[in-house]
Amino acid sequence: MQAQPTETPLTGQLTVVGLGLIGASFAKAARELGLCREVVGVDSNAGTCRTALQCAVADRTTSSLQEGCAGADVILLAVPVLTAGGILQQLAGLPEARTAVISDVGSVKGVFERAARQAFGELPAGLVPGHPIAGSERSGVTAANTGLFRQHKVILTPHAGSSTQAVTLITQLWQRMGADVEHMSVQQHDRVLAATSHLPHLLAFGLVDSLARRDENLDIFRYAAGGFRDFTRIAASDPQMWHDIFLSNRDAVLQQLDALTDDLATLRQAMEQGDGRYLMGVFTRARVAREHFSTILAQRAYMQTMDKELIFVAQPGGSANGTIRVPGDKSISHRTIMLGSLAKGTTEVDGFLEGEDALATIQAFRDMGVVIEGPVEGRVVIHGVGLHGLQPPPGPIYVGNSGTTMRLLSGILAGQAFDTTLTGDASLSKRPMNRVAQPLRDMGAVIETGPEGRPPLTIRGGQSLTGMHYDMPMASAQVKSCLLLAGLYAAGSTSVSEPAPTRDHSERMLQGFGYPVEVHGSVAKLESGHQLSATRIEVPADISSAAFFLVAASIAENADVTLEHVGINPTRTGVIDILKLMGADISIERVRVIGGEPVADLRVRSAQLKGIEIPEALVPLAIDEFPVLFIAAACAEGRTILRGAEELRVKECDRIEVMADGLRTLGVQVETLPDGIIIEGGPMGGGEVWAHGDHRIAMSFSVASLRASQPIRIHGSQHVATSFPNFLQLCARLGMRVSAEVGQ
Repeated sequence: MQAQPTETPLTGQLTVVGLGLIGASFAKAARELGLCREVVGVDSNAGTCRTALQCAVADRTTSSLQEGCAGADVILLAVPVLTAGGILQQLAGLPEARTAVISDVGSVKGVFERAARQAFGELPAGLVPGHPIAGSERSGVTAANTGLFRQHKVILTPHAGSSTQAVTLITQLWQRMGADVEHMSVQQHDRVLAATSHLPHLLAFGLVDSLARRDENLDIFRYAAGGFRDFTRIAASDPQMWHDIFLSNRDAVLQQLDALTDDLATLRQAMEQGDGRYLMGVFTRARVAREHFSTILAQRAYMQTMDKELIFVAQPGGSANGTIRVPGDKSISHRTIMLGSLAKGTTEVDGFLEGEDALATIQAFRDMGVVIEGPVEGRVVIHGVGLHGLQPPPGPIYVGNSGTTMRLLSGILAGQAFDTTLTGDASLSKRPMNRVAQPLRDMGAVIETGPEGRPPLTIRGGQSLTGMHYDMPMASAQVKSCLLLAGLYAAGSTSVSEPAPTRDHSERMLQGFGYPVEVHGSVAKLESGHQLSATRIEVPADISSAAFFLVAASIAENADVTLEHVGINPTRTGVIDILKLMGADISIERVRVIGGEPVADLRVRSAQLKGIEIPEALVPLAIDEFPVLFIAAACAEGRTILRGAEELRVKECDRIEVMADGLRTLGVQVETLPDGIIIEGGPMGGGEVWAHGDHRIAMSFSVASLRASQPIRIHGSQHVATSFPNFLQLCARLGMRVSAEVGQ
């Protein structure tokens, strides 16, 4: 599709020096998009200049640098790395070069900056070096492609004296061509490119040359499979260009090559010694990293749209009928990775939740040297390293949006010998962490937090922890679990008393791994000095995820839904108890115990719900399910009152206020309380509501559409994948009419 011209040119004359693939593509795109009034092409080859005119790459061309740069407002050097120095020397003698904006496309920035300084005496204010991360197997002016840079990175490396106007202009030129522009220092650019581009090319050239020089290896080329061909394809690149690059970026490439050489020596030693564990660690980490890299490439355009916003569109008139199994329990999935990593032996897990939060926990332990296979269709194999086998991570551990990962991992890291920093996304960075940091400090941990006790957390290693008894001021399974995990490393006994019952997955799973835990009423206690032993775990379906369909089937007309293999741990069934008090028709069938956790099928049918005053004793047992319970209350006959739920105000968002705002939009009468809410049941309309990036808010208002009279558009729904990757598919299977669209 031909590019559409812009309304107003960004600059006057654009001169492109060097009409190879990159230079010609830039010139042609600028011309077709109307980014400048005139495009002038300069190339030492007169034939290339003639072809450029024939291909409509430029308005005019010349072989003379002086002639081509006369009157130029922007000069782009698209020439080989070591050639750029000579061009810069010539430019320095031209008056236009003192006023024009100058940039380049070379893949080594340090040598370009040094050449510019030598040519001009000092770096011109109009100099903004750049490097587009784009290319093609075709080359030359005839391969010019106006879409070559679309959805590709362009790195600009402005120097300290680069003018703001020059940087802005070059940035806008690339952005108008569809590129994703980033700024970084020259040193960082050359270091990154040495690792991701230059070193792979060096290895490809070296491998092919090594094999080709041995007669006995000739059959390798004859029978080479796809892997060999794919890896060595880049050895067909221009030798002169790569000769220049390697000499120009020698120090950075050597640094990367030395690190790889050390790693290869360790890999060779592992093979020689038959160390399968080490090999598996390398292979699993590499596979995950490669898959992550491929996902970034394949979904770059999609993720760019996701940055705008994802909107759920929930249409009225849907139904709720059928049998489904929701994803595995997130709380249990987190804990299988943590305890499996700290256990001796190999732990096998089925039913693992492959959502972003649980995957963040896997990556955290991979960063600390644990070999973890999968997940593949919910199956994970963890090669435990024992309580004292974790290794220092290569850098800060990023846990995304997972508060569970950050809080529980803090307890484990407090007992390690190495320092660690835990970071998260913007949403997690607003959540309070002093509730775990302070009691851990009381045990002897050294923890630094951000302002107001928020992430990032830096946990200093090498501390001697001492067990203690802690009376929790709030009911929180995360705080309780964090302290029990720290107790694995603390001298003596560690016990936690909770003011109200919370989920007890950690206690159950510790016992499942063979670690003795005493539970007496509201107190959980353990002593250090024992070991965790590998086991097999089948993760039940998450009752928090099932809750959306429990409510959906309760409020929809003529509904009949069966939810299979749902965990019904008594510390998690508050949502069932509350719905039953409201009159829901829920039957618990095929109850069994798997891996220490009770499991059942839940059958739910339509019912006329009634408003109730929710018993405060049930609040901690349903804290995550209240957003969708608010929808149930809005559909109930009469008034529902919730108190004692101030914890809802410090979740991913203030769930009390956000849900209240949305319900008011739908026409529901709501009054908020400092620790709860009052909801008057009645008819619901439709409208625009905002989830504020909270996945549970988005899914709850999706359920509301079953009783709404008009469509509900739910803004900020992109984080549903965090905890419930196939939510929309399961909605469709039951007959609910919920879809997604990208916002503007």
